[in-house]
Amino acid sequence: MQKNIQNNLITWYNKNHRHFPWRETKNPYYIWISEIMLQQTTTEAVIPYYTRFIETFDTIDKLAKASLEDVYKLWEGLGYYRRAKHIHETAQFICENFHGQFPATYKDILNLKGIGPYTAGAICSIAYGMSTPAIDGNVLRIISRLYALTDNIALTKTQKKISQIVSELLIGYDASAFNQGLMDLGATICRPLNPQCQNCPIVSFCKAKEIGQQKVLPISIKNIKHKELNYITGIITYQDQYLMIQNPAGLLENLYGFIQYELESPYRFMEEFEKQYHLPLSLVSYHGQVKHVFTHRTWHMHIYHFTLSHPYNTMYHLEDISQIPVSTAHLKVLKHYLKQK
Repeated sequence: MQKNIQNNLITWYNKNHRHFPWRETKNPYYIWISEIMLQQTTTEAVIPYYTRFIETFDTIDKLAKASLEDVYKLWEGLGYYRRAKHIHETAQFICENFHGQFPATYKDILNLKGIGPYTAGAICSIAYGMSTPAIDGNVLRIISRLYALTDNIALTKTQKKISQIVSELLIGYDASAFNQGLMDLGATICRPLNPQCQNCPIVSFCKAKEIGQQKVLPISIKNIKHKELNYITGIITYQDQYLMIQNPAGLLENLYGFIQYELESPYRFMEEFEKQYHLPLSLVSYHGQVKHVFTHRTWHMHIYHFTLSHPYNTMYHLEDISQIPVSTAHLKVLKHYLKQK
């Protein structure tokens, strides 16, 4: 066998690849679910969620017919709940437009809600064996080092350049093994810091290693605007029940949580609540602060306990709260409050 980047990487992958449940199938539906779950989440954390999800919704049709609340409940703890909403809507779209069969062309897959070029490329190459690149952070880093590219990989033009390089490398080779080989190589050897070049199957082709720049490249400088937000978060109770609402839109769309306002005082909170819900509150106690970090914002939630003199129609006992999809941020608030109580 000729020694080249493709053969060396594919041989290494076939001998050393990591074992995950989604790698035991060619079912495009299962691969799609795994790829969406793996966005912003580690592989080890995804395994139990993936297994439960596939056991519950083993077909696209079952997922499409499920309630969004049931989907959210299985997703609880994974975060970025919009992914779950998109999966649910896409399953319904596939049932309506593709007779419940997952699309089989790159164009059709890319047109599905919540799927970008990386995910479409991964599904096409892994499930269907198509020569489509799947460009994620691992691939950008490896190709940047392999070819000693000094362009900023956070820029779209650089990502397009790398996608073209990978497209050419794929021609005539096992696209599934090659793409997954790049993923595993980036996760285990060609890591962001301190790459393990001595264990790399393609080190002899690496220009960054050749010129001693493997610990410098890639150049990746993102322009990120991060918001810091302060909230008064209300634990509002009536006897042993907690007031929770389902968020109609925004970051926590369709998830349940406590009422919170971007205000500087619990007394202002009481005024705002009465204006919105036409119910007076009694302020009981302060329970400290909980911080929750999202990708581009951080919430600082200042927790106050209030009581109602009459019940509201969305009150829940503690055991009931475990049965509804609650945002991770507000599960942290509840846990903190119960510990302080």
